[in-house]
Amino acid sequence: MVKGGIKTGMNTDLYNRLIEIAKNRDYTTYADVAPLVNLDMGIGADRDKISKILEEIARHEQAQGRPMLTAVVIHRQDNIPGEGFFTLAREFKRFDGRDKLRFWIDALNEVHDQWAKNMK
Repeated sequence: MVKGGIKTGMNTDLYNRLIEIAKNRDYTTYADVAPLVNLDMGIGADRDKISKILEEIARHEQAQGRPMLTAVVIHRQDNIPGEGFFTLAREFKRFDGRDKLRFWIDALNEVHDQWAKNMK
C-alpha cells in the first residue's frame, strides 16, 4: 500500500536518509546505515535484513520511475554496492552485464542528479 507516495511498511527513516545523502551528492556504507534500522553488519542475519530493506526501497523507486536510490550504499571494503544491487538492476533491465564499477558510477550520478535537482 502507498501512503503519501511512500509505501507503508517501508523503512522511512532509512529511505529519508538515503534521499538526504543523494541530495548532498554523497554516498555511505552499509555499516553506517545499518544502525538506522537497528542492525549490525557484523551479524550475518542482519546483513540479509539490510539487503531486504534496501531491496524494498529500490523496488519503490523503480515503481516511481526514478533511478536506483540504493546506489548510494556501498561496501566499505571495496567501495561498490553488494551483489543484490546488481541483481535488482538486471531485473529492472538497467544493468546489461557491463563493468560493475562503471555501471555503479553511472547509477550513482543518475541518483545524485535526480535528488539534487529536487533541492532547488
